[in-house]
Amino acid sequence: MTDSDLVPVFDGHNDTLLRLYQSKDSEVEKLFIDGKSGGHIDLPRAKAGGFAGGMFAIFPPPVEKARRSAVPSAPSDSEPLPPEVPRADALNSTIAMASILFRLERAGALAICRSAGDVRNAMAQRTIAAVFHIEGVEAIDPELTMLDVLHAAGLRSLGIVWSRPNEFGNGVPFRFPSSPDTGPGLTDAGKALVKACNELKIMIDLSHLNEKGFRDVAALSDAPLVATHSNVHAICGHSRNLTDWQLGAIRESGGMVGLNFATGFLREDGRMNADTSLDIMVRHIDSLLQALGENGVGLGSDFDGAMIPAVIGDVAGLPKLIDALAARGFGRALIEKIAYRNWLSMLERTIG
Repeated sequence: MTDSDLVPVFDGHNDTLLRLYQSKDSEVEKLFIDGKSGGHIDLPRAKAGGFAGGMFAIFPPPVEKARRSAVPSAPSDSEPLPPEVPRADALNSTIAMASILFRLERAGALAICRSAGDVRNAMAQRTIAAVFHIEGVEAIDPELTMLDVLHAAGLRSLGIVWSRPNEFGNGVPFRFPSSPDTGPGLTDAGKALVKACNELKIMIDLSHLNEKGFRDVAALSDAPLVATHSNVHAICGHSRNLTDWQLGAIRESGGMVGLNFATGFLREDGRMNADTSLDIMVRHIDSLLQALGENGVGLGSDFDGAMIPAVIGDVAGLPKLIDALAARGFGRALIEKIAYRNWLSMLERTIG
């Protein structure tokens, strides 16, 4: 397959900045540009897979002593929420990962995009289009002063929580089987954060948020509802996945969902198992299309943050999913919507 044959993919979520941060490599630019074994995304593999860009997440990792138990290794219907992360620790890691993003831009590896127009321009120049995203806002103070600083630095998308509590709301624990109705909704600070994001044109990501928090965002936000990397609860009954009413609320708002490649959120048995077929991914996409329509579905891989199907392997394997959609009878126009056009439209309607 030649470069001209590749369908561009704009992806709703990756954790590549976290992988680079945790590598402790003093030359992360070289690590990303040259490409080395391990991980899911680097420049050579991105080019091979048609990866045009996406939301590059900054995720404040758990403190060292809690890291081992952050995500369970096997399905559990009673998994507790991971512990909160102190703001000082979250601030340090958030700034460090933002610095990596800026360094990658200075090295010419990607372009930080502050608007949908920036994304289109980067794609036209075949430069990776990176949207500055935060997953879990522990680094932001309840007074939202740090939000202004981060927005000025380029922040255009955020998930209020990861799967743990913070001063703004509560995430869902990694429970299977479980509904996402696992705790209280947004705090007053969380509700103020939603309003501030609307004013600043920062897209709000509902992935990892519990049901009551989801309802609060739906009631407060004047923007389309978006879950950048979530799947269908009716297929995989994980607390991280979206129930029928949540999908209905997203459709009613004109929002969208990005398919998460994490095997534990795809499989009917909720297991993290790399021996997971493309068929189950296509089944989730089919279901999302039925629930949301052709304009409401994209991809949200969770590359560098999850176990993904071995048949895809890494970002270079994206064409295999595209081919699977074509084999299922999806036309080129619909495939392009799922691969990148729907995300571009959503960014135009959220970040401007």
